[in-house]
Amino acid sequence: MPQPSLFDAGPADQAVNLSVFNARIKDTLNFQDELQGQWVKAETSDVQVRRGHCYMELIEKHPDTGVTIAKVQAVVWANVFAALNAQFTSVTGQAFASGMKVMVKVSANFHEQYGLKLVISDINPEFTLGDMARQRREIIERLTREGVIDMNKTLPWTAVPQRIAIISAAGAAGYGDFMNQLEHNAYGLKFYPCLFTAMMQGVNTVPSTLAALARINTHIDHFDCVVIIRGGGSTSDLNSFDNYDLAATIAQFPIPVIVGIGHERDVTVLDYVAAMRVKTPTAAAEFLIQRGSDALAHLTELAGTIVASARDMVARSREQLAYYTSIIPATARRILDTSRLRLDNYQQAIPLSVGNRLGSERTRLSHRVENIHDSIARITMREQMRLEALCDKVALLSPRNILNRGYSLTMHNGQYITSATQLQPGDVITTHFRNGSARATVQLTKE
Repeated sequence: MPQPSLFDAGPADQAVNLSVFNARIKDTLNFQDELQGQWVKAETSDVQVRRGHCYMELIEKHPDTGVTIAKVQAVVWANVFAALNAQFTSVTGQAFASGMKVMVKVSANFHEQYGLKLVISDINPEFTLGDMARQRREIIERLTREGVIDMNKTLPWTAVPQRIAIISAAGAAGYGDFMNQLEHNAYGLKFYPCLFTAMMQGVNTVPSTLAALARINTHIDHFDCVVIIRGGGSTSDLNSFDNYDLAATIAQFPIPVIVGIGHERDVTVLDYVAAMRVKTPTAAAEFLIQRGSDALAHLTELAGTIVASARDMVARSREQLAYYTSIIPATARRILDTSRLRLDNYQQAIPLSVGNRLGSERTRLSHRVENIHDSIARITMREQMRLEALCDKVALLSPRNILNRGYSLTMHNGQYITSATQLQPGDVITTHFRNGSARATVQLTKE
């Protein structure tokens, strides 16, 4: 006897079409009193207004982990939304938007084709702004107080950021769009991207992104900038990017950071601290390409300026050369004529100058000869007078004059005796007088 299959669905006549089954759900839900006109506390996410209707997600997050634990599609029809939004804006000072914690009056509505949706008929504008907006505001205020919110924005950019550290989920569509745009740019610019993988959704977003930034920081000299990219998604999926630690790290990162997360309408705290905020990953690539193309355009402009300047210099040089070529013969002739005239003048002036110079020198020579004769005469007269004075002095001091005055000179062994101590008994002495000399022998000496 054959065994029944585990996947035996039973008789075919017992199965119903999906539309029939959905109609049963509709009949069950849409007429339950407890599911109609019920006030619900939730947080708005992914709010969009299309043709006057306001579509959104209502979400609930775990109070400790912040993980979304419930969400459902909701709508405010156009005939109700205009009045509710005006009332909400007048009370709260802000238009109805994503990231607000709201209290809304909802009714469950299930459609066979479009599924479950909550229809909002009223809103309590006194209910405070949601945790998402409050948290974001508090983070921004804290970063502002700490003085770091604008640090990354003030960093200088390299002329062409080519060495790019990318933080994204591997294989993500946003990363693929970024790389495709970068590699196939119309200018043929070469970039050097390096992927640092991170979770871009869920509870691991913050720790994995911080880890990627830490890895980049260890090789910071190899990169010109950081690009953090994530494709579109619901606003509730971007909650993780409203994180203080992640925002503070990016604000104080040592090289510029580009943030391209979500769509143009999506704003996270990272957009307030990054050096550049773009609306999509593709826009991040376009920004880098634009900087490169601007640099190329600047180089092209400089090249054109250099070529134009060179051509202008060559043209001016040729014009000057032509001018000099035309004036050189006449200038040379003029110089030769002037030189000949000066030479003739010199030839005529030389004899006269020589005669004047010779006459002047003869006069000077005559004066010097006269001066020499006068000097010789003066010197001769002076020396003669000195000689006569010396002769008189010699005559006055002559021993003969001393002898003439009655004095005598005694000598022993050719020396004049001026003291008795120079003689000894028995010495033979000679005494000179004016008219002769006498020799004697010393018998006795006294002092």
